[in-house]
Amino acid sequence: MEPSNSQSSPPAKYVALSDGLYDYIARHRSRVVDPLLAELRAETESLGDAARMLISPEQGDFLTLLTKLLEVRSAIEVGTFTGYSSICLARGLADGGRLHCFDVNAEWTAIAQRYWEKEGVASRIELQLGDAKQALLNWMPPEPLDLAFIDADKPGYETYFEILLPKMKPNGLFIFDNMVWGGRVIEQPLTDPDGLAIDRLNQKLAHDPRVESVLLPIADGLHLARKR
Repeated sequence: MEPSNSQSSPPAKYVALSDGLYDYIARHRSRVVDPLLAELRAETESLGDAARMLISPEQGDFLTLLTKLLEVRSAIEVGTFTGYSSICLARGLADGGRLHCFDVNAEWTAIAQRYWEKEGVASRIELQLGDAKQALLNWMPPEPLDLAFIDADKPGYETYFEILLPKMKPNGLFIFDNMVWGGRVIEQPLTDPDGLAIDRLNQKLAHDPRVESVLLPIADGLHLARKR
């Protein structure tokens, strides 16, 4: 019998998170103790079911780190909620940097504005309330965007991407949140409008020649796309 030329594929390299392992990861960060964000998280959790829209603490640290590494001066956030992610982004801005926030909910963003003042970043942030799809069509950033964090209505993600891509500088970075959708993005058949929109954008970003992208299993999944 001749030897077979076939080789078995190496096993996929990933680690399934247990509660204990997640706790270990969460404890090994530079900002394990962050009184202001802890206070904001507690207030947001008092809102009830809406609190599920909060990003995780390590995700917030990741946003700050990326913003610093990229020396971001011009950033946008679509979907501000109570301000956790905007504070993390604003902390990482370069000197003179600006964060432009778009959200539809005045009640939630009023909480954000209080915490921007407490953190001392309010002067770096500009908030626009209303339908972001309409507002962004006519909006031009003072300078081309370095970074866009998208964490809003899932069916709108692709529209936000198309509107903002021409306003972003080469090498600018998109960060889309919730892109594994609690693991349900692989459901068959996938029928929920949010899941369908997420799956459609994941496929688009992976094959779009205008960007280079990677989908990472951080928190609920972050899809990073660099404008070529």
